[in-house]
Amino acid sequence: MINIGKFQELKIVNIEPIGAYLDGGTENRSDNILLPKNQLPVDAKKGDLLEVFIYRDSEDRLIATRKTPLAEVGELAYLKVIQTTKIGAFLDWGLEKDLFLPFGEQKYKVQEGRKYLVFLYIDKSGRISATTDVEKHLKVDGPYQKGDRVNGIVYLMKRDMGAFVAVDGEYIGLIPQNEIFCEIRNGDEIDARITEVREDGKLNLSTRKIAYKQMNVDAERILEEIKKNEGCLPLNDKSSPERIKYHLKISKSAFKRAVGRLLKENKIEQTEDGLKLK
Repeated sequence: MINIGKFQELKIVNIEPIGAYLDGGTENRSDNILLPKNQLPVDAKKGDLLEVFIYRDSEDRLIATRKTPLAEVGELAYLKVIQTTKIGAFLDWGLEKDLFLPFGEQKYKVQEGRKYLVFLYIDKSGRISATTDVEKHLKVDGPYQKGDRVNGIVYLMKRDMGAFVAVDGEYIGLIPQNEIFCEIRNGDEIDARITEVREDGKLNLSTRKIAYKQMNVDAERILEEIKKNEGCLPLNDKSSPERIKYHLKISKSAFKRAVGRLLKENKIEQTEDGLKLK
């Protein structure tokens, strides 16, 4: 049986000028699969077993290749969008024919030139396709602890919840909305810290460092903003959280910690009008 979208060993049953035909497993010659000449080993002969990947060409015929795609059917992959059309997008997965991401399988609009996490599957017509609906293919109960630094890929943004992240491309994580202080988009690669391993095994994340380390970063940012604004920044501890987040991309509590550090170091002063350099 031929497994589309997978590597498998097939026997050469005939060699022609255009390449080798591999046994399609049906005893019907018309079902045999072509391995193009440029993919054929120099010393190949009838009866040899070759490990090949099977997919469909531009004319919807089964074809074999010895090239290795970036993913097989049933796997997740982080792939670049080559082209977008009205019916869907095409992704680079390392083979001559690009991988199709149908419009109906896009949980958000993808953009040319950007990479996204997708899952490969066989559609109803027997073609290899991709979907951005990946969460059901991610796992929980990973080998993580609170405080661990991890890498991940944003696979879905939800305004009311935050950024859902595939931690190490395998496990479900979430950056809650109140932990997002910079622009995050679908498909972004991020570095984050695990703030909680939940009872269900899912991970809560933050892109900010541990408070005492982040305070130094925030203090430097505040100083830079004061300098940019001719020595005065119209923010103080009475400013709203929204205004602080808009200007500095940090929470009000982080702002107050950093300002406290700068006041203690006698680098700034706080007035009714805002923060000023000393």
